Amino acid sequence: MDESYLVGALAIVSIFIGLPWVIFHYITRWKTAATLTSGDEKLLDELHDAARRLDDRLCTIERIMTAENPNWRQQCLPGRDDRQRLLADGE
Repeated sequence: MDESYLVGALAIVSIFIGLPWVIFHYITRWKTAATLTSGDEKLLDELHDAARRLDDRLCTIERIMTAENPNWRQQCLPGRDDRQRLLADGE
């Protein structure tokens, strides 16, 4: 009788205390792992600033190129030589 009482008590403790503790432990771990750390936020801010500066530089280069040669975009299109050859063969 003592042995079955001990097994039953251990089962009840496992179900009502041990199992919820394990579940809540891993839920807490999952939630903390899913958030951004302050270092991650700082890195994202730095990357955003770098992307904004690169975009500004690209816009400046495009303005300079357009001022020097308004048709520079058509000259830089990939496959332009193939199209010119096809047009020359067709004429």
